[in-house]
Formats: sequence, C-alpha cells, structure tokens
Amino acid sequence: MLNGQYKKKLDDLLNACRKNLKTVNEDLITRAFKISLEAHKHDLRASGEPYFHHPFEVAMIVAKEIPLDDISVASALLHDVVEDTEFDLKDIREEFGDSVAEIVDGATKITDIFRSHEVTQAESYRKLLLSMVDDIRVMLIKFADRLHNMRTLEYLPADKQLRLAKETLEIYAPFAHRFGLAQIKWELEDLSFKFLHREEYDHIARQLKSRRREREHYLRKFLAPIEKRLKEEGLVYEVEGRPKHLFSIYNKMVKRNKPLDEIYDLFAVRFVLETKDNNDCFIVYGVISEIYKPLPERFKDYISLPKKNGYQSLHTTVVGPEGKLVEIQIRTRLMHEVAEKGVAAHWMYKENKSSLDKEFESWVNWVREIFEQRSEDAPSELMESFKLNLYQDEIYIFTPKGDLKILPRNSTPVDFAFEIHSNVGSHCIGAKVNGRIVPLNSLLRSGDQVEIITSKNQTPNHDWDKFVVTHKAKSHIRKWIKDELRKKAEQGKELWEKKLKREKVHLNDDDLVKFLHTTLKVENLQTFYLGLMDQKLDLDAIIEQVTVRAKHPAAEGGKESEEPRSMFRKFLNTAREITSGISILGSSDAFLHQYAKCCNPIPGDEIVGFVTIGEGIKIHRKDCKNVISMRMAESERLVDVGWPPVTGADFIAAVRVSGKDRPGMLSDVTHAISTYQNTNIRSVNIDSRGSMFEGQIILFVKNTEHLARVLEKIKRVEGILDVERFFG
Repeated sequence: MLNGQYKKKLDDLLNACRKNLKTVNEDLITRAFKISLEAHKHDLRASGEPYFHHPFEVAMIVAKEIPLDDISVASALLHDVVEDTEFDLKDIREEFGDSVAEIVDGATKITDIFRSHEVTQAESYRKLLLSMVDDIRVMLIKFADRLHNMRTLEYLPADKQLRLAKETLEIYAPFAHRFGLAQIKWELEDLSFKFLHREEYDHIARQLKSRRREREHYLRKFLAPIEKRLKEEGLVYEVEGRPKHLFSIYNKMVKRNKPLDEIYDLFAVRFVLETKDNNDCFIVYGVISEIYKPLPERFKDYISLPKKNGYQSLHTTVVGPEGKLVEIQIRTRLMHEVAEKGVAAHWMYKENKSSLDKEFESWVNWVREIFEQRSEDAPSELMESFKLNLYQDEIYIFTPKGDLKILPRNSTPVDFAFEIHSNVGSHCIGAKVNGRIVPLNSLLRSGDQVEIITSKNQTPNHDWDKFVVTHKAKSHIRKWIKDELRKKAEQGKELWEKKLKREKVHLNDDDLVKFLHTTLKVENLQTFYLGLMDQKLDLDAIIEQVTVRAKHPAAEGGKESEEPRSMFRKFLNTAREITSGISILGSSDAFLHQYAKCCNPIPGDEIVGFVTIGEGIKIHRKDCKNVISMRMAESERLVDVGWPPVTGADFIAAVRVSGKDRPGMLSDVTHAISTYQNTNIRSVNIDSRGSMFEGQIILFVKNTEHLARVLEKIKRVEGILDVERFFG
C-alpha cells in the first residue's frame, strides 16, 4: 500500500500518461512504479533525497516531454533497477515481458559504456550507441535520464560535473538533435554550458535578464501591426517571444568574435498557426514582409525542403523598428510539435498519414520506415518493429586505453589486432575480451574492450584466414602464407638441385615439369618443391627415376644405349631372384633397404620394394601415392617384399588427433601413450584453435597391432573427438 506522498506521485504520472499517450496500460505503469520504489527503497541520491525520485522524474519526462507509449514510461521507472539493485534482468523479463526487459538492458549497457570509458571521439561514440541499440525507446529513456541528471548536476563533485557535462554536450545533445528533440537538445546544451563555462554562462544570463523588460517592450511594439493584419486575414495562431538559448548565443559570440550587444538575432519570435494548411505559413510571411523589410539572404524554407530530422518551418530575419533585426519562425502546430518532440511527435500524429507522408518525405529512412506501418496497428504491435537500423554492419571496440576502433560485424580478436597494427596482428597469440581470455575466433560485439596478447615468436596461423573478415587482416595473413610457401618452396628447390648435382644429372625446368605432370600428376614446380619439404613426395625415389631416365634413355635400336640399359635389367633380375616369394627384411641374405619417409611403413602394413641404384631397396606401403605413380612409370623396378615373422625393432608412425581443448589435455594424451608398453614419443605438435585443438604426434611402435592399441588408449581420453594414423 502506497503512502500519501507516493500515491500522489503515481497519480501525477498516470494523469500525465492519460493526457499525452494514445493508450495507457495503467496496471503496467503501477506495477513498474511499485517495483522501482521497492528496489530503490534504501538508496539515496547525492542530494540526499530518496533515489526513487530519479526514475520517477525520468518517467515524468518520458510521459510529458517526449511521450511515446506506456512501455517507455514503465521502462523509465525501471531503467536503473538491474544496474543498481538486487533485481536482475530475468526478474524484469518475468514480470514485464521481453520489450521492457530489452529496453532496460539496452539502457544499462549504455550506462556501463560511459562509466567505463572517457569520451575521446564523440562521433564514434554516437555510432557506437546506435550500433548497440535495437529499440529507439532505449535512446529516448537515456535522453530523459541524462536530462534529469543534468538538472540535478550541482550535487555532484566538480570532476564528475565536468565529465558528465562534456559527455552531454558531445554525445547526448547532438543525438537529441538527430532525433528531432529540439527542446531537449537546447536544455542539454545550456545545462552543459553552465558547468563547462560557468563565468561566460553567468555573464550572458545576467545581461539577458537585465534587458528582459526592454526586449518585451520592443517585441510588443514590433508585433502590434502584424497581429492587426493577421486578425484581418482570419488566421488563428499563437505568437511567442522565442528565448534565445544561452549556448547558442555563446557560440555566435565566439564564432563571430563579437560582444553580446552585436549579436543581431537576440530578438526572436515564433508564429504557431492552428491550421493544417501549409500555405497559411506563406501568407503570414507575406504579411510580415509587407510591414518590415526582410533580409533575402536570411530566408530559409524548411517547409518545402525539411531538414533531415523532419524539422519544418519558415525562417526569416526582418528589419524592425529602430533598425533592429528580428528573427522570425513561422510553422503549423503539427510542425511545432515535431520540432519540439521529434520522433515522439511523429508517433503521436501518425494517424494523419496522408499529409505526414508528404510533409516528412525527407525524414531519414531509418526513422521514416518505422512509421510507415498500418495506422490501425495497436501501439504495442507497432512498437515491436520499432528498431534502429543504422550502423548495423559495424561494431565499435575499445582498446585497453579506451580508444575506439570501428570494425565490420562478425570481426574477431585477430581482426582487431591487425586493426591496431600489422605487427600486433602477426604476433597475436591470445586475447582478453572484457577481462576474460577468449578463443581468437570469437565474435566481438559493440562495446567490448579487447586486449591483445602477443609474443615475438608467434607468426600468423594458416587457419586465421578462415575466420577473419577485415581486408587488412586477410591481406596480411595471405601475404605471410604466400611468403612462407615461397620460402619453403625455395628450400625444396635447393634440396632438389643439390641431389641432382650429387647424381651428376642435368634436368632443365621444362623437362622436369613434363616429368612431374606425366609421372607424378603434380601440376607445377612449387607444388613439387613443397611436397619434397613436407615429405609427401619421396625425393630418393624420384631422383632414382630421373637418374635412370637421364643416364639410360630408351634408344631406338641404338647400340650405345642398349648396353647400360641391359645392365640395369640384369640388376633388377638379381634383386627379384633374391626377394622372390620370401621375406627379405631381417634375413641373412637381405638386400640393403630403407623405409620410405613418405609413408613410414610399419610391420603389419602391406608393403612393396622399389629398387634403387646405390641405396638398395626403398620400402613403401602398397597404397603410398608415390608407389601408384611408380607403377605407371617404373613398374619393372617394383619388387615384392614381406615382413619377417618377428622383429624387435621400433618403427616411426604418425598419429593425427583432435578434440576439445582443456587444461591438462596434452598431459593426459601423452600419459595414455606412454603407459602402453612404454611407448616412446618422438615429437608432439599441437595447435589450439578457440575451444578446439588439433595436432600430430610422432611415436615409435613395433607393428600395426601396437599402433592400434595406442590409438584405442588415446580415444578414451576425455575430450578426444578423433584420432587416426597420419601418412602426411
């Protein structure tokens, strides 16, 4: 049960809503009022008054000065509840639904941004807010929140006064102008001016106050002949001496480098016509121009060509009595409402659809589209689609020092790192977002603060190219990959040429390309050289084929070539006789043999031998890619071989493993391997990508059965998703 003081406040708020809103859910507003009062019951403001006074006044501003709908009023009452009390967003959502919860959440996020960072780039901050906010009502509540804070700024410490005033002048006032909220913009500017330049503010305020009576007397004299003529025309209107805002006067004094006495438009009046016919505004202009001489260069027709924020009015300056200049504005009541209340007025007057669509043709698309809906839609239904669409493809990210960086949507910490500097990106090994370490492929959101962790030993990862989105990141990563491949290919070429030189064989690039294409199905030299470096191609086997072809070319009946060729055939026949039908490996009469590095056969694999000159027999797996190419080009040099029944030797095998990364994962995997028959590990290469990892493990095994048992042990490790033998 509310006491008398708070019951009156609730009645005042409901009355303001009934007067200014199309429809009012009084139960919604009453529940929001009571929960806000309960949530803030123990809190006090800097002024010493109960904190609840603030959300109540914000709600009153939303209801009276920028009226939109009852959801906005309820959200205004609750806008500080999640941030400052024990209530959380889940409580708000359960009690008031998604719309109110999302508005409160949006307002809270904006508050957090401004609490955490000092405004250094005002335009970027304005874009940041628009990129974060989905619902325009969030911004209207923030305007009301900031307006009430500025009205009570005197109770805060001086340093906080200056910070809030600077934010207000650079962020909120321009925003209010963009939204067409002229009255709020002017008040925000004047209040900011008051705390940022107190001496200048007091000086101008004193001078204007001292001349108030003089100005009022002059304006009565100026208006008398105009009002007489307008009465004859039968026009219904309201005329007011338009007060010049102190910050506007100060700006003109600074810009023109003139004292207050020489600012010519301190005399200003506004005619607001009670008519729906825009032509009446031009009739009033004609009457005034007949009585007083207008200055042609000061005439502005914002009725025919509205401003981008929907503002419409006729502006002119005339020479009044005593030669003094008077600035005049002429507009209809509807134009006046829109000029003062902007977006909110557009919402309130939307039922005048036919005239408004024409009058607001130049309204920026992101506002106009909001209102181009069926007029019979209920406010709650219409507001569901009341979304901001500006800057939706951009996100605004803070550096640890508070600087803002603009990135495309779906950017990652790696994109951010390259945006800072190409060296930072290249040496990036990790990132913290809002103080927490995250995977490098995490998606960033507007308002995130990102810290990049670097190491001088780190280089770009090939996988980064799969998830980065900025041109700068992609181009640097791809350039690095290209350079690395080029260096690796150069090493492969050097290895190849040394081997050729040692064999005293000359082979030009054209002949080599032809050989590679027909024999190995390799498209180009770079692929060939990279294959050699990655040991995907058997250098010795290829050299052997090239050497034999170079030294013993097939002759067409020539005697010179037939003799060495027949000698090589004799060598092949001898090799076959020794190996035919028996196991050559480990036997007393075994041939000199080596295990091919391209496929690393182990006991249990099906194998085949390739006869070389000087290096004995190369042992390959039967399904090795190199063996397949040999069968096509040098099939006569392949010999059948087999494993001996028992061998105590260790053989190299490669295992590829992947899974979910976690602390201790590598230790668990290596433990699983080593505990099975004391299996030895030669090397481990693990690459972590976000929450996942992938890597290769080189180990020593006795045979395929030994390897199979090791694979089973690895599969049982928690988090392992896939493990298999790897052939390169």
